Amino acid sequence: MKEKTLFDVISPIMVGPSSSHTAGAIRLGLMAKNIYSKPINKVDFTLYNSFAQTGFGHGTQKGLFAGILGYSVYDTKIKNIFDIVKDIQYSFSYSEDLTRHPNSVDFVINDEMKISGDSVGAGEINITEINGFSVNISGNYNTILLMYKDKPGMISTVSKIIQKENINVASLYCDRNEKGGTASMLIALDAEAPDYVVNAISEIDDVYYTTQIRKLDV
Repeated sequence: MKEKTLFDVISPIMVGPSSSHTAGAIRLGLMAKNIYSKPINKVDFTLYNSFAQTGFGHGTQKGLFAGILGYSVYDTKIKNIFDIVKDIQYSFSYSEDLTRHPNSVDFVINDEMKISGDSVGAGEINITEINGFSVNISGNYNTILLMYKDKPGMISTVSKIIQKENINVASLYCDRNEKGGTASMLIALDAEAPDYVVNAISEIDDVYYTTQIRKLDV
């Protein structure tokens, strides 16, 4: 059984009334920003279930928007974020889907990347999907994400590059759309990988996309 920490008992220090609906929303936005890792000009949010039903009262929309812009859970500007930020296009829609977590959201960023995630309680989050690929990103680890052509030997090739730096792999998760199609690999690390490691992985034949998702400090 997982031991409870003080964080679990008292919840995070934050702006807003709810750890799940406010702090969790901010951290989901921050993680989506980290994953996309490019300038954001437009973002469309879809809130599900409890996020959709009670989000207005808990500041969920403000939290998601502030997070995608890089604001931390401690920033008092979040209360007036929609009045402060004017140079980004955004929209909110609401849905009910019993197959989704009660506190769930989709981000569609710049019309090119869809990121889905859940606020699972006490400010903790889980990113569950990126562009249709299943993932499991909590924000508690530095994580390398790559998209590549599904073929034998890719896991070994990537692992050897990381092993040379003596960085321990905390977890590794792969998914694919079909045999021989596009696959994703998610590697959670005990330490941040140097940029040249990420660059080396990106130069492997048939790797389409590589990024390092840095862990959340809030």
